[in-house]
Amino acid sequence: MTDDAKANSQPPTGVPSSVDDASSDQIDSAAEANDAALQRGQLDRQREYTQRFEQHRRVILLYLRSLLPTQNDVDEVFQETCLVTWREFDRFQSGTNFAAWACTVAYNQVRAWRKRQSRERLRFSDDLTQLVSSELIDHREHYERYVTALDQCIELLPDHHRALIEDRYRNEIPLEVVAQASNRSSATVRRMINRVRETLRDCVATRMRMDRET
Repeated sequence: MTDDAKANSQPPTGVPSSVDDASSDQIDSAAEANDAALQRGQLDRQREYTQRFEQHRRVILLYLRSLLPTQNDVDEVFQETCLVTWREFDRFQSGTNFAAWACTVAYNQVRAWRKRQSRERLRFSDDLTQLVSSELIDHREHYERYVTALDQCIELLPDHHRALIEDRYRNEIPLEVVAQASNRSSATVRRMINRVRETLRDCVATRMRMDRET
């Protein structure tokens, strides 16, 4: 075979291997840069969600407390609301009302919770649920100030009064059990609780008035 024939019989060399390697490196670098950009975007989105949720956590909890019968139910539905709002956060449009969107998610979780319950007497009508939801969202700043004032007033109570309120309302311990633990009658404990509630009511009213005047 002549040299020309040998040359013609060789497959075309195409692009030099060094160029192939360079192109491969460029592709890998572009893929890595794209992955890094996606990760940064996910982290930014996660930070945005965390910031917004923490900012409106109190409103969401207050909304759930207005619709559910016990703190255990509130805790359960609140956790479900956390999961769903995070899972569906891509549907939230930045710049719109996060509290309204989150409360809508919470409302749907309340409805799902109600369907799981067999205690009809504890259920609220859909119309009432929607009304409370709208009221809370429209006046959320008022509710936030009220809850903040209430927390501050509870902290100002004497230790035994604060423990009494927390046992009865936050921990939902029955009145009779609270009375037995304190070696008092149920009637005595009820009167004490009523007096503490009056004190809290006056304290909150004063703080809310001072807040409006400043």
